[in-house]
Amino acid sequence: MSRDTVVAGRYARALYGAAVEKGITLEVEEQLKAVVEVLHLDQEVKRFIHAPRISKSDKLKVLRTAFQDKLSPTVMNMVELLVERGRTDIFAELLETYIKIEGDALGIGDATVYSAYALSQEEQDTVAAEFSELTKRKIRVTNLVDKSLLGGLKVVIGDTLYDGSLSGKLERLEKSFNDKHRR
Repeated sequence: MSRDTVVAGRYARALYGAAVEKGITLEVEEQLKAVVEVLHLDQEVKRFIHAPRISKSDKLKVLRTAFQDKLSPTVMNMVELLVERGRTDIFAELLETYIKIEGDALGIGDATVYSAYALSQEEQDTVAAEFSELTKRKIRVTNLVDKSLLGGLKVVIGDTLYDGSLSGKLERLEKSFNDKHRR
């Protein structure tokens, strides 16, 4: 486990505790996603935030203006704290850890569902229902298209892969045949 992961975990736990006190845990998650999207995916913003010649106070002024009325004081305080401490590089890990802590506390699991085509909302709801029953958690689905899949689905929940893809089934069938012929 990297040092950044440990540090992000500490900040995530503190942020989650503050969000629970205010009853805004899901809102904080959505706001953190927006912050990560802006700070890590927009290359211009990323260069600005990491520019060593721009003072932290100037960075904070720009971020306060940009996020004004978009972030709760709880999330804005975290943004300010991480900018002041020069730790803007851990926002993605902070979000990931926050979601895990939140999911564990609320009985929510996040499933990344890989499919050969984009699933309809109805199909996503069906997958969520099936895996909710299996895991005994409310499942939120994120669908990603993987053109390399011939058919079926691959579902990742936490550290567990449920491989129901056609290629996965074929691989298991081949292994089964090979095992039988070696005996």
